Amino acid sequence: MSADEYHRRTAITRLSVSPDDESLLEETVSAWQHGCQIAVDKAWEQCHSKSDIQSLAYDTIREETNLASQHAILACHQAAGNIISCITRKRDGKKASKPTYTSPTVTYDSRTMTVFPNQEQVSLTTHGDHARVRADLMLPDDEAGYQYQYLASDQWEPTESTLHYRDGHWYLHLGFRKPKKTETTTENGTVLGVDLGVTEIAVTSTARFFSADLLNHTRREFERVRDDLQDHGTRNAHRTLEAVSGREDEYVKHVLHSVANGIVAEALRYNCDGIVFEDLREIRERLPDAAWHSEWAFNRLYEYVAYKADAEGIFVATTAPQQTSKRCAECGFVSDVNRPTRDTFACQQCGNRNHADYNAAKNIAERYLRREQQSSRGRGVSQYALKSGVVTPDRGYIPYSHESMAEPTDKPQPVEANP
Repeated sequence: MSADEYHRRTAITRLSVSPDDESLLEETVSAWQHGCQIAVDKAWEQCHSKSDIQSLAYDTIREETNLASQHAILACHQAAGNIISCITRKRDGKKASKPTYTSPTVTYDSRTMTVFPNQEQVSLTTHGDHARVRADLMLPDDEAGYQYQYLASDQWEPTESTLHYRDGHWYLHLGFRKPKKTETTTENGTVLGVDLGVTEIAVTSTARFFSADLLNHTRREFERVRDDLQDHGTRNAHRTLEAVSGREDEYVKHVLHSVANGIVAEALRYNCDGIVFEDLREIRERLPDAAWHSEWAFNRLYEYVAYKADAEGIFVATTAPQQTSKRCAECGFVSDVNRPTRDTFACQQCGNRNHADYNAAKNIAERYLRREQQSSRGRGVSQYALKSGVVTPDRGYIPYSHESMAEPTDKPQPVEANP
């Protein structure tokens, strides 16, 4: 398979390394840096491919660095990638100088690294004739750590990874990959509509609610702590303020990851081919009272969903937001007075009453489907998912058959998700 036929992910974990093994790794990093530099020095402005650089520099690297054969090859590949990047920059009219290697890193692949998921350990080749280093992966205590979804999976296989030394510790950026699903033309495909709101982070067309209550409360607590620290005005208070802000950002990211996981799980539960949001441009102006968001939160949530959905073969798209908050998803009547309160939708024509964000999620999905009907290059989707059935713009509501919609046995519970 070519590189673009794989989904790729990286799981970062700290390693527990003994003093003797640490010395071996430090020597290996030094040899790796020297090997990469030899390759670049020999190939700069001469070679533009991995094979060219390997034939030119491999023997010299082996003689001068004592790197093992596979690591000498990887050093040539590293140099080739950097040289090609420089060539691209020059073509774009940007400055590009010859690479130098000072960062304390070294690349590993399946021949130079073995991962033992059950023992939570990794074995790494070192330079020369030295034995491999075997180190413990310092994973989170509970299995909520994101690394476990790759380590414990039969679908994800370890691939090229990078060892880093920083702040007195060794970190392994473990690479994983799995083949992409073969794309096929979908007939009567299904989408999941998602609306982003104020009191709810997100609501799906299947009536899955992700509440912002806990997130709002926690962010108010962070704000209170920041105000207290700013009042002190000392240097120590300033350092603590930076640390608190960092913890808040990490907390928000954690919540958004959890919500993204829940949205993708909902799409999988209802056999959806795609997930549809409203266009995020100017969304802060449309939702000025959404206290749960920060500068980047809306786009970050979309990126997390797209990233996770891609690994499941689910596309993510957007559609224009016009009238989705004022239009009745049941009869199509549009009016400002359909929204008596922020969270309530009450159609003045057909009497439909529902949560406003849930109504909007259905409108978002339907608007996307109508656009698809007019497209000559559509994805073949023609209906959107509800909790009890599907809706098509032309045929209306179709309930699920018992066979096509079995209840899951392990429905995930994202942060503050309402039933």
